[in-house]
Amino acid sequence: MHLIQHRRDWKPLEDRRCTDIPWLLLFAIFNIGMLFICGFAISTGAASRLVSGYDSYGNICGQKNTKIPGIDLSGQDQTSKKYVFFLDPCNIDIVRRKIKSMALCVSSCPETTLQTYDDLKTFAEKNGSNLCSYELIPNTYPTDPNRVTKCPNLPVPPSKSLPIFHRCTPADIACYSKFAEALITFVSDNSVLHRVIAGVMSSKEIIMGLCVLSLVLSIILMGVIRYISAVLVWLLTAVVVIVSVGGAGVLWWLYVDHRVSANATLPANELQVAKDNEKALLIYAIAATIFTLVLLLLMFFMRKRVALTIALFRVASKVFGQLPLLVMQPFWTFLTLMFFWVYWITVLLLLGTAGNPVKNNQTGLVEFEMAEPLQYMVWYHAVGLIWISEFILACQQMTVAGAVVTYYFTRDKSQLPLTPILSSSMRLMRYHLGTVAKGAFIITLVEIPRLILTYIHSQLKGSENACARCMLKACVCCLWCLEKCLSFLNQNAYVATAINSTSFCTSARDAFIILAENALRVATINSVGDFVLFLGKVLIVSCTAFAGVLALNYQREYTVWVLPLIIVCLFAFLVAHCFLSIFEMVVDVLFLCFAIDTKYNDGSPGSEYYMDKALMEFVESSRKAEAEGKRAAGGDSREMKPMTRAGTLA
Repeated sequence: MHLIQHRRDWKPLEDRRCTDIPWLLLFAIFNIGMLFICGFAISTGAASRLVSGYDSYGNICGQKNTKIPGIDLSGQDQTSKKYVFFLDPCNIDIVRRKIKSMALCVSSCPETTLQTYDDLKTFAEKNGSNLCSYELIPNTYPTDPNRVTKCPNLPVPPSKSLPIFHRCTPADIACYSKFAEALITFVSDNSVLHRVIAGVMSSKEIIMGLCVLSLVLSIILMGVIRYISAVLVWLLTAVVVIVSVGGAGVLWWLYVDHRVSANATLPANELQVAKDNEKALLIYAIAATIFTLVLLLLMFFMRKRVALTIALFRVASKVFGQLPLLVMQPFWTFLTLMFFWVYWITVLLLLGTAGNPVKNNQTGLVEFEMAEPLQYMVWYHAVGLIWISEFILACQQMTVAGAVVTYYFTRDKSQLPLTPILSSSMRLMRYHLGTVAKGAFIITLVEIPRLILTYIHSQLKGSENACARCMLKACVCCLWCLEKCLSFLNQNAYVATAINSTSFCTSARDAFIILAENALRVATINSVGDFVLFLGKVLIVSCTAFAGVLALNYQREYTVWVLPLIIVCLFAFLVAHCFLSIFEMVVDVLFLCFAIDTKYNDGSPGSEYYMDKALMEFVESSRKAEAEGKRAAGGDSREMKPMTRAGTLA
C-alpha cells in the first residue's frame, strides 16, 4: 500500500517546466572554460605556428621572426618561404606524434625526384629553395662535409604542399606504408603491407562506390520497414539466409578458381599477389561458413518469437510515416559531432604548439615544450571531448523521445505539430538541457576511468605481470557493462522527462520501475527486435561485401583484397547502424509509452487508452501468442504476459 500511495501520476504533456537547472549552469561554466582554453591557445601565437608551420630553429614560415636567445639561426625573415620541408619526412615518431627530422622553410616543394647533391644545387639556384640547412651555401652542397646530416636523404621524393597547412608531403605512398608499419606491429613481412596500401589506392573508386551502395541499401531498408513491415521479418530472414549461404558458396568458388589459376608461370609480383588473395579468400570462406552456420542455428531457436515483433514494427513504421524527419536525425548528429571534433582537434593542436621554445642539447634544434599549466588544460580539454560528445548524443535521444511521445500521447493525430521533431528540439532547448547535461555527465564519469584503465592495459602488453593485466581487463569489462546499462537507463529517463517534465533522477527512477514491472516484455522485445535489426545490418554488410568481392575480382592481377573489403564492410556497418539505431530507439520509446498507457489506463470511460488501432492490434496479437504458447506448453508459457492494469493495482 505504501508504494501505491506514493506512486507517481503520469500526466503526459500536461505540465512543462525547466528541469535540472543547476546542472545546466555547471555545463555552461564548463563550456566557458573550454572557450577560455581555445582563446588562450590562439592568443599565445600557436595558431600561426600550426597553420604556417615552423622550422627546426623556431622560425615561423611565411613571416618575419624575432630572435630566440641561444639559437643562432633563429629570427630570420621567412616572408618568401611559405612551405615547410622535412629532410626525412618518413621518419615518424609514433610515441611523440611528430616527424623526427630537421624542418626548413622553403619557397617551393620539389615536384620531381632529386637524385644527387648536384640536383639539390640546381633546384636551389633555379627555384630559390635551399633544401639543406641555412648555414650551407648551395654551391657547396656536393662537397660540404656536413651534407649527410644537413641535407635531405637521397633520393629526395617528389612532394606536394598540403592545402592551408603548407607542409611538403611526399606524393609516393611508400612513405605512408612505412608509417602504417610503425602502427601495425604484427605484420612481419613489410612487402605485404606495401601491397595492401597499394591495393587500397588502386581500388579507391571501387571503395567509394561500395560505400555509396551501403548508404543506398540502408535507405531502401528503411523504406521497406516503413511500407511492408508485416512481411519484413520473414522476408529479411529468408534474404539473409540466401545471401549468407550464397556468399559462402561464392567465396569457396572464388578460392578454388584462384587456386587453379595461380601457377608458377606468372611473374613474381603477380604470383605473390595471387597467393595473398588465395589465402585471404580461404580465410573469408571459412569465416563465412562458420558465420552462416551460427546464424542458421540462432534463427532456428528464435523462429517462434520472431513473429511477435511484426506488430511492434508496424507501429514504429507508422511513426516514421507521420514523422519522416526522424530519418534525418543521424545526419544532423553526425554533422554536429564532426564540427565539434574538428574544433576539439584544432584546439588540441594549438595547445600542442603553444609551449615555450627550448633548445635540444643533443641536436641543437628548437622544440616547443608544454608547461605544467598547459598539461592541465589538455586534461580539461580531454574531459570536454567526452562530456560534450555524450551531450550531443543525448540531445538526439531526447529529441527523438520527445517527438515520439508527442505522437503517442496526442489522441487526435490531426492536432500534431507541423514538425514534431522541431517542436521537440525547441522543448529540449527551452526546458531540458540541464537533464541532458546531467545524463551525459554520468556516462562521462564511467567512461573516463574505463579509458584510463584501457590505456594502462595497453601499456602493460608484453610485461610479465599477467595477473595485473587480467585484473585491469576485468575492470575495463565491468565498466563497459556499467556504461551500457547506464546508457539504456538514461535513454528511458529522457523518455520519462519528455512525458512528465521531471528531473533526471526522478525520471530515471520512474522509468526503472516501469521497466522492472515489465522485465519479461523488455527482454523479449529487446532480444527479438535487436536480432531483427541485426539481421538488417547483416544484410546490408553482406550485400555490400558480396558486391565488393565481385568488383574486386576484376582487379585480381594488382589488387590485394584484404584492406579494401575491411574498409567497405566497416563503413557499411556504421551506415546501417546509424539508420537502424533510430528505428530501434523509436521502438524502445513506443514500448515505454505503451507500458505507461496500459498501466494507468484500462480503456473505460474517463480512462481511455492513448494508443491507436495499430497498437491495439499489437495487444491482441500478444494475447493470442500467449494463449497459443500456453496451450503448446501445457499452461506454462514463457511468452509475453498481459500488463497489469491500474484498476487491479488499486
